[in-house]
Amino acid sequence: MQLVIISGLSGSGKSVALNVLEDASFYCVDNLPAKLLSETIDFLAQTGYERVAVTVDARSGKALAELPGSVRALKARGVDVRLLFLDAKNETLIKRFSETRRRHPLGDGNATLDEAIAREREALEEVGELGQRIDTSDLAPNALRAWIRDVVAVDRSGMTLAFESFGFKQGIPLDADLVFDVRCLPNPFYDPKLRPLTGLDEAVVRFLDALPQAQRMLADIGDFVERWLPAFVRDNRAYLTVALGCTGGQHRSVYFAERLAQRFQGRAPVLVRHRQLPAAR
Repeated sequence: MQLVIISGLSGSGKSVALNVLEDASFYCVDNLPAKLLSETIDFLAQTGYERVAVTVDARSGKALAELPGSVRALKARGVDVRLLFLDAKNETLIKRFSETRRRHPLGDGNATLDEAIAREREALEEVGELGQRIDTSDLAPNALRAWIRDVVAVDRSGMTLAFESFGFKQGIPLDADLVFDVRCLPNPFYDPKLRPLTGLDEAVVRFLDALPQAQRMLADIGDFVERWLPAFVRDNRAYLTVALGCTGGQHRSVYFAERLAQRFQGRAPVLVRHRQLPAAR
């Protein structure tokens, strides 16, 4: 059985992610109490379901502490378990709750929205360490849908490497494990012909390919990741997200993410993400 567990903060996009998996022919269960995970999977396996997705979150209360043990037990039985933890910055979550005018699930008459979010973060802290964290702060729903599809489709034969471009103007992504700053390199933004383009466009690629300092930094970052990759694998990590940041997340960081992905393609399952580019790019 292939099992995808979706967890994370309220307002981070769990419903969007579950809908993506339902469209991909997963049998989906929303808001499953953590205590019932193992017996639910047993029942669905006996019924013949091979692709299942469930959401488990802080509404499970104290039973949430049983989730890590249940995940380990399911993996030991041969179930292909992936846990996706959706996160977002507090200001983004507050804005989303304000727009929908919904009450936070952990909110009550004695707690502000800020306090309810803090309470939920604390309750989910251990769960967030079980799988791949995805920061949805700057993602439109269509971008999140594309990212979820990519994660589910990626080969699981080894630790997944995700190379993620971002703009420092929007802040460092919450899902980054390693962060590299490429803002010290010449910026294509200041060339009027390159400004409207991105690091995916050939003209920008040629510009950065021709910069010796860009090639030295690219080699240094690649060598660092390659040198320490075995240590992360020995740490039993399923995912490692390498974030590359420039000012706006449009040119240099995109170029670096793409070039690094090319270097590691074939050595490990690889994902590429561009936080500040439209999903269609």
